[in-house]
Amino acid sequence: MFLDSKLVNADILSRYEQTERIIGIAGKQALEYFNNRDQLIVETKMEPQDVVSIADRNVEVTIIEGLQKHFADDGFLGEEQGITAGKNDYLWVIDPIDGTACFLNGMHAWCLSIALMVNGKIAFGLILDPNSNELFSAIAGKGCFVNGRQVNTLKVNSVKEGVMGVGTSQRVPASFCVSFIEQLLDQGGMFVRNGSGALMLAYVAAGRLIGYYEPHINSWDCLAGLIMVDEAGGWTNNFLAGEGLLKGNPLLVSSTDLKDQVKKMTGL
Repeated sequence: MFLDSKLVNADILSRYEQTERIIGIAGKQALEYFNNRDQLIVETKMEPQDVVSIADRNVEVTIIEGLQKHFADDGFLGEEQGITAGKNDYLWVIDPIDGTACFLNGMHAWCLSIALMVNGKIAFGLILDPNSNELFSAIAGKGCFVNGRQVNTLKVNSVKEGVMGVGTSQRVPASFCVSFIEQLLDQGGMFVRNGSGALMLAYVAAGRLIGYYEPHINSWDCLAGLIMVDEAGGWTNNFLAGEGLLKGNPLLVSSTDLKDQVKKMTGL
């Protein structure tokens, strides 16, 4: 699921440098929309609780057009624009605003997420939280960082020793989440749901949460966070199995020593 670190070359590092610059520009644009959100046009998608605004669409355009100026032959998979095939082995996976419902309701639990895949493997990921001015980043084989400071997942052996992130999805029965939360509480754990899967994955990598579970999530919400957790020393399920890239899958990540306990709770 992750690119062999030996394959990280100058082309990938060049793409990373441009992405770091572009996500900063897009983050400022998104924050400006957030601070003037009462003026935004909002639409509801096909699924309940799934909304989109002009901010999502315009920020995604800023990211894609910024990258295309330098890497015109690359492919793109964006939450709003869908997939565009490229002429090479590079595929960008982009969520311009993860946590749109929080964004539109004035809560700070939203972020921008960009991942690069090479031949179907995740090469690097960046997640920007403009409200906290935090940039989470990871490149295959080079560790995970928050604003340039290296971070690691928590070293815990039980769900009693920290807070677990939990996400929900209208695409699966509510029982999936209810069962997990019930088991978590019965075993002495605690949970939080902030509305942004990407941001909670970044928190796992940064050692703030002990893990994150969502019964169904889309690839643009999680690929950047997945490589962060891996590079920070954590464990991830094989999210890309089957048609995970285009249709999504269940997601479970945790501190390495915690994986057996949480896997039993989810059946993953």
